[in-house]
Amino acid sequence: MLDFLADFGDTLLSTLRDVTPIVVILVVFQVGVLRRRLPNIRGIATGSVMVLLGLALFLIGLEQALFPVGETMARQLTEKAGGLAGAVRWEDYWLVYVFAAAIGFATTIAEPALIAVALKAREVSGGAVSAWGLRIAVAVGVAAGVSLGCFRIVTGTPLPWYIVAAYIVVIVQTYLSSRTIIPLAYDSGGVTTSTVTVPVVAALGLGLAANVPGRSPLIDGFGLIAFASVFPIISVLGYAIVADRVERWRTRKERQEEKP
Repeated sequence: MLDFLADFGDTLLSTLRDVTPIVVILVVFQVGVLRRRLPNIRGIATGSVMVLLGLALFLIGLEQALFPVGETMARQLTEKAGGLAGAVRWEDYWLVYVFAAAIGFATTIAEPALIAVALKAREVSGGAVSAWGLRIAVAVGVAAGVSLGCFRIVTGTPLPWYIVAAYIVVIVQTYLSSRTIIPLAYDSGGVTTSTVTVPVVAALGLGLAANVPGRSPLIDGFGLIAFASVFPIISVLGYAIVADRVERWRTRKERQEEKP
């Protein structure tokens, strides 16, 4: 209990140092630039305290729960694959790829930032954009990206090859997609790298790199977040392109049926 309180105190002070510049900038612009009083000072103070406590507890939870769990799962999966002895064969780690895809999909579906963006997209589009459809499309992209990222760690191939190739696909899809979906697709790649997805995915990558023979956690362990950022763009744009083609085909078919 004493150790927890000591860790909580240190984390709370560190969080206070990180949050203070944000508060100072907001207050300076509100009072000094806009020359208006702060509305609902009591509510702002209460919310600020909640933010500090929540961030401190969240950071402690990362260190004591999510990171160890991710690293433990990666170690157990590599041991099951037989990766701790002999030559590394990428096909022996198929269970790692399946787990990576599953955890990437699950964490993305639960991502609060993605939920907020999906609800706003549905609201602004008047229901044309399905909140669940967007969330599933993004989650599929993250699942594919994290799984491919684990494959990269196991094989030890250079990260830039994958990222450059992925962004070439994004550029091609951008030219083929409707202008209305492009900004939303690009934002969908950003909201996946948030509070739920990043800790679990980062822990998985570091744990996997630490337990695959010949891999370095520093060199190979990082990079999964990049996969989790770019592949949702591909999946959302791909979904939009396919949906647009299907809609055009249906419209053309209906017109042909209406002709005498």
